Amino acid sequence: MPYGLVNALVALGAALACLEAAVIGTSTAAPPLTAARIDSLPRAQQAAWRGYLDRSARQMRADREALAAELRRAGMTEVLVPPSGSAARSIPLDRPMEWYGGAEARRIADIVVSFQTPAGGWSKNLNLSDHVRRPGEHFAPNNLSRFLSAGDFDTPGDLHWDYVGTLDNDATITEMRFLAKVAGAAGESGAAYRASFLRGLEYLFRAQYPNGGWPLAGGYHDAITINDGAMTQSLELLRDAAGGKTPYAFVEDRLRQRAQASLEKGIACLLACQIVVDGRRTVWGQQHDMLTLEPVAGRNYEPAAESSSESAGVLLFLMSLPRPSKAVKAAVDAGVAWLKKTTIYGKAYVRGPDGRHLVAAPNAGPTWARFYAIGTDLPVFGDRDKSIHDTVDEISRERRDGYSWYTTAAKEALGRYAQWSAER
Repeated sequence: MPYGLVNALVALGAALACLEAAVIGTSTAAPPLTAARIDSLPRAQQAAWRGYLDRSARQMRADREALAAELRRAGMTEVLVPPSGSAARSIPLDRPMEWYGGAEARRIADIVVSFQTPAGGWSKNLNLSDHVRRPGEHFAPNNLSRFLSAGDFDTPGDLHWDYVGTLDNDATITEMRFLAKVAGAAGESGAAYRASFLRGLEYLFRAQYPNGGWPLAGGYHDAITINDGAMTQSLELLRDAAGGKTPYAFVEDRLRQRAQASLEKGIACLLACQIVVDGRRTVWGQQHDMLTLEPVAGRNYEPAAESSSESAGVLLFLMSLPRPSKAVKAAVDAGVAWLKKTTIYGKAYVRGPDGRHLVAAPNAGPTWARFYAIGTDLPVFGDRDKSIHDTVDEISRERRDGYSWYTTAAKEALGRYAQWSAER
């Protein structure tokens, strides 16, 4: 499409949208897991959830006290700041197997082990190919949003202790998969890498909620998190560990059984989280309340809604199960039906002189909005002020340009479904 025509369509689309657009709601923060909320549960459920809350508090104290002790021993008053980066890029998982037996892979693996928290997890946005963690160096870089302001949903309780051990941005799962590859290639000399992996496995077991979900790190991160593959990646790793195939053959039978039980509990949680409207199953939200399983808001601009891209990831995971149950098959059928129903054709999200807008574009599609309102299945969009809109053109330019409001992630799930449904 010629650029001049794109600009004209963007301007026309924005003008028409302004005539019909409306603020349709305001996001509210997802409630955290608290003792008071646990007290409201049926008595039979309370002990497991209290145990979880106590265990989480102990793990955080262990991480904090370990860092404080290092500072005291070194005579330091301020922590060192680790290098920021992407774990997925700094610890590659796609190299030939012989590479993981080489000196560079071992060097990176030593760094990965050094940044594991005492509780067993890893923090996000770390460059794990730079240097071995130094005494008094924080486990996490500065993960605060540069847009953070008072009252934001993603404000941590402690600005200096954020995402210390998390599943966000592929953290922990990526490190564990890397260590398994290096341990497998190292043979008898890979004991330290195997031990670190197994500590990570224990971290996953302890971090899993009694009902099978996983949170991220506290605050709104207490919600069961499907966003960015946090749930599905954890379940895929547990599936592989339970199977005991290369490079996970070192996982002993006792832990394989625990991994299998954790996997089954997680699958049951995913099925329970599937949103039901008027008795009809639809898809999943980005986050779900850990107790009610209802979809909840994430960051200020991420409303409680049906989410196409996260749901596509869940469907791909469910279709990967070797022996899907009737419940899994029903969940997949319903999710795919919803994706087909909400497919958008004839429109494109393009960049114009005043930012990105949704415009008419013949032959465009299929695409999907990131979020859909529960009950109407109409696209919705959030902004940093927590407002919810019915058109993307009405939100701030910073959010229009800085977030994936439209996605084609569901195409892969629909393509896989055609084969999966024929095979079962």
